[in-house]
Amino acid sequence: MTAGLSARLDRISTNDRYLIVPMDHGITMGAVKGLVDIESTIDGVTSGGADAVLTQRGIAPRVHDNKNGAGYIVHVNASTTIGPDEQDKRVTASAEAAVRAGADAVSFHINVGSDHEPEQIEELAELTDEASRLGLPVLAMAYARGPGVDSTDPESLGHAVRLAEELGADVVKTGYSGDGDSFGRVTESTRLPVVIAGGSKGTDRETVEMVRGAMDGGAAGVSMGRSIFQHDDPEGIASAVSAVVHDDAPVEEALEAGGFLEA
Repeated sequence: MTAGLSARLDRISTNDRYLIVPMDHGITMGAVKGLVDIESTIDGVTSGGADAVLTQRGIAPRVHDNKNGAGYIVHVNASTTIGPDEQDKRVTASAEAAVRAGADAVSFHINVGSDHEPEQIEELAELTDEASRLGLPVLAMAYARGPGVDSTDPESLGHAVRLAEELGADVVKTGYSGDGDSFGRVTESTRLPVVIAGGSKGTDRETVEMVRGAMDGGAAGVSMGRSIFQHDDPEGIASAVSAVVHDDAPVEEALEAGGFLEA
């Protein structure tokens, strides 16, 4: 690992633990709740303990003054919910463009098992090659998605995270298998740090319990979007998740840290 790569990984994590809040959903879903005034949301989640935020490169000018020293990740492919195929992610930026936008890392979404897997494999391999030359970390968002694929099956998720390692990623994000024991089979499939996606927004307790289960299964943290940035209290829920990720807090203690339980 080069000094530059190591330094940039440190900027998007704390002691090798990751709390990333992706907010690239504006290109996917439009200016939904939490993204209209994205400046305030970024300030809130980073004040609550997020290590890094993630957007498309065009939002970079709205990020830097509001992230309170946290890291910044540029996402480099996308699709929309109103387009012909949401799984058909198209490249939106290069690693070099991300650097120009002030990124500490880049991220790329690949749907393992989908009809678009072959092109996405090629594009991720090209990205990791370019990013390596720049000393720029790559977060691969590797999901098990496609016809006949169970998106929570630990074997399929394990295949997805291993694919990310094989293609040269530095950190990998994937879906959660539902419990810590089964997720342990996912994390043992790779030597990369594995972070879980947030999935659909649940209750505060469900969110924290999911994070606790993933960490018990060997996760290195979370990359959680809507469950945090669309919360009525983004700073509070970020604090609760941070307590689990960074302080190894049990569920009740984490909820208390977020202000969701009385002391």
